[in-house]
Amino acid sequence: MNDLDKLEKKLRKQIKDFDKKYSAAKIRLELAIQIANEREKAGLSQKELAKKLKTTQSVISRIENGKQNISLDMLQKIANALGKKSVHVSFM
Repeated sequence: MNDLDKLEKKLRKQIKDFDKKYSAAKIRLELAIQIANEREKAGLSQKELAKKLKTTQSVISRIENGKQNISLDMLQKIANALGKKSVHVSFM
């Protein structure tokens, strides 16, 4: 394998990692936007939602800014606090 082939292999790996990270960030941001929109529809502030979830406003802010990974359990708690019965997840 020559140097050009080695460089190509290295770049492909970096791009693959970038694609994975971008995909994960996109999903997190799409979810964050949905949570923020549903909170606003429910007429709640971040602080009020945080109180219902027994957490802090800063946690809700991080979630809504896509800076916080959340578990499915937390997602269900958020849905319940917003008056939703369940969460629907789909794979595309």
